[in-house]
Amino acid sequence: MNTQGPEGLSLPRSRQANERLHAMIPGGAHTYAKGDDQYPDDLAPVISHGRGAHVWDVDGNRYVEYGSGLRSVSLGHAHPRVVEAVRRELDRGSNFVRPSVVEVEAAERFLATVPTAEMVKFAKNGSDVTTAAVRLARAVTGRARVAICGDHPFYSVDDWFIGTTPMSAGIPAATTDLTVAFPYGDLAATEELLTRYRDEVACLILEPATHTEPPPGYLAGLRQLADRHGCVLVFDEMITGFRWSEAGAQGLYGVVPDLSTFGKALGNGCAVSALAGRRDLMEWGGLRHSGDRVFLLSTTHGAETHSLAAAMAVQTTYVEEGVTARLHALGERLAAGVRDAAAGMGVADHVTVRGRASNLVFATLDENRRPSQPYRTLFLRRLLAGGVLAPSFVVSDALSDADIDHTVDVVAQACAVYRKALDAGDPTPCTGGRPVKPVFRRSV
Repeated sequence: MNTQGPEGLSLPRSRQANERLHAMIPGGAHTYAKGDDQYPDDLAPVISHGRGAHVWDVDGNRYVEYGSGLRSVSLGHAHPRVVEAVRRELDRGSNFVRPSVVEVEAAERFLATVPTAEMVKFAKNGSDVTTAAVRLARAVTGRARVAICGDHPFYSVDDWFIGTTPMSAGIPAATTDLTVAFPYGDLAATEELLTRYRDEVACLILEPATHTEPPPGYLAGLRQLADRHGCVLVFDEMITGFRWSEAGAQGLYGVVPDLSTFGKALGNGCAVSALAGRRDLMEWGGLRHSGDRVFLLSTTHGAETHSLAAAMAVQTTYVEEGVTARLHALGERLAAGVRDAAAGMGVADHVTVRGRASNLVFATLDENRRPSQPYRTLFLRRLLAGGVLAPSFVVSDALSDADIDHTVDVVAQACAVYRKALDAGDPTPCTGGRPVKPVFRRSV
């Protein structure tokens, strides 16, 4: 772990690697949320390798890592059970001209883990399966409009969603106009939307839960609204899948969507996602129905054996080892420690932790208790200097109590600097350069 002190973290090799990345890759990363604009100036480490809850950068610094793989590596890096399953299938061949028996086994395992679904189709990323859900809903209902929960940050890289963000360049307005938004937790507003666009909305799509619990009766109310207005209810379970329960939020809250999408934790970092749902809907994308064919999902690499083996190993590990419960216990310990550290330094109203214990995020607020990118920059800079890589506080099962204790100690040091900046009314001297930036913004 880096021990150079708050101002001593130096990343010359990472800076060089970042320059090489930008020279060849637009944005310097293959995921915008991993871009160096998300980190303080000159403190965007380039990762060499990871094991468990730790990663090492190319400069040799070790960090306790949170939000691993954008929440996908929930068991920890290079988890032996997953690695062994992947290695075994790679030795047998990874892709064939016909379905592998592994596809049968993976589908059976998934449907046993998520019993609210009747059929499943695998792909490689979340965007493909959420877009497939939207396409299927449009085909089944004969309607064009898509209603998204506007309070949730991301659904797909495809035009039907990206057109609604500040990064809408290149997307025709005619496409964007077909996507409308409803607020989370407000059934009356959603019913008003469905009434305004009567018989036009193909589906309601949302994350069933995020940083706040669903209001009592909310998800059941959405189920009723979808049924009453003849639209498809889609749960985006990319994050809630496995972190809320092995069967996702639908398994925890007992409300069954028509379609649901899974990814992230499903492969512990391996590329695998899933579209699941009712048989009578999913069959529209198959060969055993009498209607027009629907191009549901067809991907060359969607059924690579090693990724499906990883998914099976993940599901087995979650069920046999009680991983979800441990994620909650680790998150609760971390949240309590961070809140105590913030309170002890007099910044409890400015450094806050929220969300389900298995999916914690933090907010950095200014003197007026408004979200602040400069204060986020200050906070991230001090965390990095203390050997904590934490764009969020989303935990993995590989974290130890010692990792949590170390994180809390570093947070306390960061909060002490935060307090001084608040007292001075200016975080700029502690940011080390330009502030970090939000992912979705119109200009560079």
